[in-house]
Amino acid sequence: MTSTSSKPHDLQALDTLTGGAFTAPTSGERAARIRDWLAGTPTAEQMQEVFKELSGRDKGAARLLREKLDELKRAKGQEAIAAEWAQKAEALLGQSKLNIADALAWQRDAAKAGAPLSREPLAGLKLKLAERVKGIEDLQHRAQVHREAAVLLAQRFEVLSTKGWQDAQAAEESLRADVTHWQQQAAEITTDANWTSLDAKFAPQLESSKSQLLVVSDAFHSALAQALAAAADAAAPLPPVPVWADELRAARGEVVAPKPAAPARPAAPKVDPALRAAAQDAVQAALAKLEQETAEGHGKASAGAAAALRAVLKEHGKLVEAPLEARVHAALVAAGELEGWQRWSADKVREDLVAKAEGLLKRPEGQALGGRKMQETLRALRDQWKQADQGGVPNHALWKRFDEACNEAHKVVEAWLEKVRADAAEHRSLRVALIEEVKAWAAEHAGATDLKAHNRALHQFADRWRDAGHVGEKVFAELQPLWNEAFGAARAPFETAQKASVERRQAMIAEAAELGAQPMLRIDAVKALQQRWQAEAQSVPLDRRHEQKLWDAFRAPIDEAFNRKTAEREKASAAMSEHDRYVLEASKALDAANAGGDVQKIRAAIARLEGALRGEAPPPAPKAEQAAVATDGPSVGATEVVAPGQAAAEFGESAEQAPSPSDAEASPGTTADAAPAASADLVAPADGADASARTDGEAHDAGEAAAAEAPAAAPKPAPKPVVAMRGDDRPSSKKAEAAPAARGAGGRFGDRRDGGRPGAGGPSRPGDRGDRGAPRGDARGDRGAPAGRFGDRPPRFEDRGPRLGDAAFRAQREALERADMALRKLAAQAHGEALTQVLGAWEQRDASRLPSIQELGRAVTPAVRTGWSQAIGSAPTAAANDAAEALLRLEMAAEVPTPAEQLDARRALQLKLLTKRGDPAPAQTWGQDAGKVLAAAHDASSARRLQNALKALLRK
Repeated sequence: MTSTSSKPHDLQALDTLTGGAFTAPTSGERAARIRDWLAGTPTAEQMQEVFKELSGRDKGAARLLREKLDELKRAKGQEAIAAEWAQKAEALLGQSKLNIADALAWQRDAAKAGAPLSREPLAGLKLKLAERVKGIEDLQHRAQVHREAAVLLAQRFEVLSTKGWQDAQAAEESLRADVTHWQQQAAEITTDANWTSLDAKFAPQLESSKSQLLVVSDAFHSALAQALAAAADAAAPLPPVPVWADELRAARGEVVAPKPAAPARPAAPKVDPALRAAAQDAVQAALAKLEQETAEGHGKASAGAAAALRAVLKEHGKLVEAPLEARVHAALVAAGELEGWQRWSADKVREDLVAKAEGLLKRPEGQALGGRKMQETLRALRDQWKQADQGGVPNHALWKRFDEACNEAHKVVEAWLEKVRADAAEHRSLRVALIEEVKAWAAEHAGATDLKAHNRALHQFADRWRDAGHVGEKVFAELQPLWNEAFGAARAPFETAQKASVERRQAMIAEAAELGAQPMLRIDAVKALQQRWQAEAQSVPLDRRHEQKLWDAFRAPIDEAFNRKTAEREKASAAMSEHDRYVLEASKALDAANAGGDVQKIRAAIARLEGALRGEAPPPAPKAEQAAVATDGPSVGATEVVAPGQAAAEFGESAEQAPSPSDAEASPGTTADAAPAASADLVAPADGADASARTDGEAHDAGEAAAAEAPAAAPKPAPKPVVAMRGDDRPSSKKAEAAPAARGAGGRFGDRRDGGRPGAGGPSRPGDRGDRGAPRGDARGDRGAPAGRFGDRPPRFEDRGPRLGDAAFRAQREALERADMALRKLAAQAHGEALTQVLGAWEQRDASRLPSIQELGRAVTPAVRTGWSQAIGSAPTAAANDAAEALLRLEMAAEVPTPAEQLDARRALQLKLLTKRGDPAPAQTWGQDAGKVLAAAHDASSARRLQNALKALLRK
């Protein structure tokens, strides 16, 4: 909206103009409305009016207007400067002859004047001038190269004039083509738009090179034509080339007259030998210097040495002998070649450096260099440029491009340095504030009693100082002493408390040494001392390593005393009881049976071990087992190994149904329930354990020592008959006879006795608890309960035999675990071999190779095996569809995956089975389905599917 009022300070009009900025309730809303108004590009006059009125009311909102007005003012000034320098640049570009120095001076002066060279139109004009300067420099380089090419072509003509005329004739066409091509390139150079901007010396040089080349070319071609005519006609004149003329004379048979000897030179005047020697020495010294610099490849040094040699030769050249003069000329030629090569190689290096410098700001997205990396890269590039300048003549044009690229890239470094300086100032202020905070905290907590909280706060201050950010070395050297002083004052009370705590702990260490040296260890004193140590450690924290050393010194004498007691207990209990020896011998016999791999022997050994655990007198072991036990290990060679099929028959179960260690230990007659107590009582306490645990061990060990010295206990009587057992509804576990009564009063729960309730004489109701006043049996056995209340009921658990020592308990437990693993392994082997034999019998159509009913396991009934035998023994007559459907039913019964190509058939069969609810399920008829598959012809795919299915079904 625009204001319709002509008054400069009409608040209502200005408020309407700015969208309600003057009537906004808060400064934030006022600034937001001013910002929205400025986004609509108002005029400078309107912004000036709003600023005059708003500057006295809200300086924060007025600052937005002031910044916008300053930006417009700067933009207006820069537009004027840009127009001025754009006009100058267009004038330079419009000149037919552009001076490179003027173009470079324009960019330098425009940057000094503050012209916006990065914005249009100056950015485009700057690029055009740079391209024009580059074109002029390239044209100068082409002209110089073309001059040198003319010299090389002339040299080729001269070289051919020293060879035979046939060689010259062979190279004539290529030379003629090269001269023509050179003339075309020379014409292109002279017709270039920048040709007039070149220095005045280039045009005469190129023209003289052209005329000289044409003269040499015309003379060569005319002489060669004359030589061809003389070779064809003996009367034709000979060419003016001496080598060709002599060759033609020899071809004509003429006698070539020897060349007349050169007229003798007049004798040179005699020279003083001293002067000649001095001249020789001066030339040799300059020559040696030049040869040394040339050999080392120093371009600049060799040029200076060559100039010095030329000056010496100019002065003493007449007095130098011919061999030395030849050496001088050869050295000068080598120095000239080195200088040219150095110039070319240095320019190659400089061009690479220019490309690298210009590519610093043209990197791909996400790979831009940071400030520090950019600074290091620029420093390295400039050092490489200095090295290139040392080896060759400077190239000012490439230097200007390189310097401009480096200056442009250095802007990134300047921005980074500015940020680093700002961050350093911020970090310094943070560190100064932290020092003051520590001083104030130290004064406030000078008498702190919670030393743990005090130490925690000190650690937090140290972490904050370490994470306070980077500052310069000078600033850090200034702040570090102040921090050390403040932090030391804050830490002084804590260090004093630590010193006093260390003294108290040293006293407790001495007291522990006195307690440990006493012949009778006082457990109560040890406990009290340990509690005092713990209280001290919790109240005053120390350095972890120092505290650990003090703790080790405190614990050592007490541990030594306990170890001494432990050794005495172990010595007292070294005489193993007869029961433990029986258990150990039975465990070794079980290990020997496990190594043999005989299921019957393993089960017999398990039975003997369980009998030994119950305290029964062990029967005499077989001689082979006695020998194995005597050697403390089984002899594999002397033990009979049973076949896997026999193992499965003896075992009677698959690997999944073998008894686990937990079942074996928890069964009646084992000491699984007594194991924790035995291990807890007999295992010696570890080093550094609490004194209370050691005290319990002392009390128990005294009892064990007395039991070890007492005579061996008499054999336990035979176990009482089982009065209760867990119900099992499996078909294989049905018993013909009824189970004995579980209660002392009668039969099962709910059975009537004497036509009524027990003790009541009347009929009982289901669920009646009977006479509540009648005595009940003891549910816990004979554990010291009164006989009047619980003595009528027999014990629920059978006596498990005497308590075992630690070694015997561990030996029997590990032996039972190894026996369980051996039985599982044998069952798995038997199952796998039986399945392999079934598949082999099917493949060979040989029913005699079918495994026995014992080897197949209890999952296969005799009727099923008979059906398999008949199917294998007969010729394959079953239909393919029946066999395929039987395989699918087997896979469904075994719950194994079906091949991908048979998935549709399996789904169809499942839908079919859903419609026939009265038919038996596949899990009930898998034996007959396997017979159908075996009746069909054998193939690898069906055999693999049958194996996968039977592998799961035979284990069920």
